[in-house]
Parts: sequence; structure tokens; C-alpha cells
Amino acid sequence: MKSGTPTNKGRDAALRCPRPRAAGGNCAAERGAVGAARRPHHESAFTLAEVLAALLFLAIVIPAAVEALHLASLAGVVAARKGVAARVADRILNESIVLTNWNTGTLNGTVTEGAQEFRWTLTSQNWPVDAMELLTAEVKYSAQGRDFSVKLSTLANPQTLTTTMGLHQ
Repeated sequence: MKSGTPTNKGRDAALRCPRPRAAGGNCAAERGAVGAARRPHHESAFTLAEVLAALLFLAIVIPAAVEALHLASLAGVVAARKGVAARVADRILNESIVLTNWNTGTLNGTVTEGAQEFRWTLTSQNWPVDAMELLTAEVKYSAQGRDFSVKLSTLANPQTLTTTMGLHQ
């Protein structure tokens, strides 16, 4: 039998057609012209407008994120140094009360903790309510080029100063 006979055409068409005609398949209509049997070719890509919009978004978000990280870093450094400065101020107040040197006027100095330097000032003022003195220790420190300070105050009784020194009146 030649391949052009009607029997071969039906068998060849049945081999090429995925759905039988009885199931509603129409292979000739599904195939169409040469090249039409292929699916439409769509590329998955971004348009120029989408790329520009993404770049604009990144141009806004990246500087804001970097600034947020910078502020978080500064806050961490300031918090750590503030804790150390508070301990220095507490130590200065306690030592001045024990050594009874707080009534000699304003005292100042520098304390080094680790690699950091803290400048302190101790001042004494009259307390308006009782015969007490308000002692204030101010400790200054810097973090990332900015200056910060911590103040810690307590009340001291000048009468204990004269009693401690043996000058009880």
C-alpha cells in the first residue's frame, strides 16, 4: 500500500492527532497552517518602566536604610557610654562624700575607662529647704563626633563634714 492511500492517511492522522475525532478533536483545525501549531512565544522580562520604577524605589530606600543603621549604631554606642558615665558619676559622688572634699568648690578631672575618656565636674550648691548641700557630678563624653553628658546629684549634710573632721561645734 502506498502512503497516499486513504487508509494510511487515517492511520497517520490518528498517530499525529492527540485527541480522537470522536472526543471532539479536530486535528486539522488544531494544527492550522504550518508554524501555527506552535504556542505563542512570550518572553518573561521586565519592561523599561518596571526597571526604572525599581531603581527609583531602591534610590529612595537604600539611603533611608543606611541612615537608620547609622542611628541605631549611634544609639548603641551612646547607651553603652552613658552607662559607663553614670558609673563614673556615682563613683565621683561617693568618693567626694567619703573624702569630704566636696565643700572646697568646683572640682574636675578626667577618668579613663577602657579606651574611652570621661571628663567630670563636681559642683556644690546650697539646698533651699534645709541646711544641706546639693552635690552634682556631671560626666561628659563623646560618641561618633557628638558630645553627651550625664548628671547625677545627691544631698550632703555639711554638719557631717565638721563632725567627720573632728571640728564639731
